[in-house]
Amino acid sequence: MRRFERWYGAGPLQLVVLLVSFAVAGYAGMRLLAGDRLGIVVWFAGAALVQDLVLIPLYSLADRALRALPGVVRGEWINTLRVPAALSGLLLLVWFPLILGPPERYGRATALPGGVFLIRWLFITATLFTCAFLWRATRSLRRSSVTAFGAYRRKEK
Repeated sequence: MRRFERWYGAGPLQLVVLLVSFAVAGYAGMRLLAGDRLGIVVWFAGAALVQDLVLIPLYSLADRALRALPGVVRGEWINTLRVPAALSGLLLLVWFPLILGPPERYGRATALPGGVFLIRWLFITATLFTCAFLWRATRSLRRSSVTAFGAYRRKEK
C-alpha cells in the first residue's frame, strides 16, 4: 500500500474516485452531444485548454492584484475572498448563457422569465460572500476569546 501511495501520490480510493468522475463526465458529454464523438473530444480538449491557458492566468492575476492592494488583510482573511469568488465565478461560467440573457426559446420551453437569472446569481454571490465573512469573523472571535481566556487563566495563577 505504501509503495502504491509513494508511486501514485495518494491512496487508491482517490484514484477510484478520480476514474469514476472521468467516467461520469465522459458519459454526460456523450449524452449531451448525442454521439458526436469529434464534438466530445473538441469540447473536453477546449475546456482543458481554456482552463489552463486563459482562466488560471486570470485567477492568478486577480489574486496578485488583491494581495497588492494596500490595507488588504493577509493570511486567513484572503481565503474569505478567494472561496466565494471562485464559487461565484464557477456558477457564472456554467450558467453564463442564462445569466447574460437566455435565448428566446428558453423562456417558451420552460415558462420562466429570462431576467431572473442575473438577479439570482447576484443573490447567490452576495450570500456566498456574506457566509464566508460571517464564518471568518466567528472563527476570529472564537480564537481571540480562547486566547484571551488563556491569558486570563495565566494571569490568575
